Amino acid sequence: MRSEEKLHLPGTPGTDAGVLPSQALVRLIRSGAIRSAEPITDDQIQPASIDLRLASTAYRVRASFLPGKNSTVAQRIDALTMHAFDISQGAVLERGCVYIVPLLEKLNLSDDHSAIGNPKSSTGRLDVFTRLITDHGVEFDQVRAGYRGPLYAEIAPRTFSVLVRKGSKVSQLRVRRGDPPRSDEQHVKLQREHGLIDAQLNREDIKKGIPISVDVEGDGVNDLIGYRAKAHAGLIDVDKKDHYAVYDFWEPVHRRQASGLILDPGEFYILASREAVRVPTGYAAEMIAYDTLVGEFRVHYAGFFDPGFGEPEAGGEGARAVLEVRSFEVPFIVEPGQVVGRLLYEPLIELPEKVYGRELNSSYQKQGLRLSKHFRV
Repeated sequence: MRSEEKLHLPGTPGTDAGVLPSQALVRLIRSGAIRSAEPITDDQIQPASIDLRLASTAYRVRASFLPGKNSTVAQRIDALTMHAFDISQGAVLERGCVYIVPLLEKLNLSDDHSAIGNPKSSTGRLDVFTRLITDHGVEFDQVRAGYRGPLYAEIAPRTFSVLVRKGSKVSQLRVRRGDPPRSDEQHVKLQREHGLIDAQLNREDIKKGIPISVDVEGDGVNDLIGYRAKAHAGLIDVDKKDHYAVYDFWEPVHRRQASGLILDPGEFYILASREAVRVPTGYAAEMIAYDTLVGEFRVHYAGFFDPGFGEPEAGGEGARAVLEVRSFEVPFIVEPGQVVGRLLYEPLIELPEKVYGRELNSSYQKQGLRLSKHFRV
């Protein structure tokens, strides 16, 4: 089936409302709805999102903020900036500090298009808390329909200080047309037809998405189930790949004899889902980051899953969701099979020309427990 063919079935790719795939994002760029003072490159275009690039100036601010309905981000920066500095040739963003960095990309959306921001997977796996901000915005990461204006990244390194520069890609944008269907009934149908996860689910298991649990038992070959970040490790250049030694920055977490894994307050963990995940090529998925009903911890900072993730024909059979996990005020035990997050699936407006996997040299296809691409495997 050609990508431009429409299916026009409720809740399936080709409906009028849905996420824009790669070729539709290219059309927005050509029309000027997504624009930049510098050319947007092909490698920024992902199967269902576009990577966003840092501009040349960073602002160290006193606190995180939202501009609110009556202010622009620039106005709030003027009120809260401690100092501004040039990052054109590279600069360090210190852990424990909050920065605002304008992005090279700007938007000129029509009234039926909105967008959502998210950290790139590699950013989340470094515990770099990154959120998208817009002028007159009242929510992080949400770009209202018809938005016309600049984009900004709020960047707060939590564990590692990071080196960034103009052009570094730490966040991404997913564009929607209309209001895509995201019902429980749709997810039940998708699980039945596509096997979104390799687990037996009852109808009552599927509420506001597909449930995901943490693997705290390992694969039976070794007892490694995760990594815990070292609190006083060195600097990480976000643009380097396969560069850093794992154990300079991470401590291995091994399976306990007793059931479950105890999360220590304030510590940052990389863990893997017990379930293998699939995203059919006509859909995109997002991990819902946090639910206070499941425990005092946050799961998954970087939540976008592209079409083709985990699909056997794209080389991803058996791909796990890698989870960035931080416990809050008290120690918390994660038990085997405990639900820690949910995957929400949305249809694309048309089948994508790009699919996550081998042909794109995607970093995390067919992954198990996996640190970010900055570390040598």
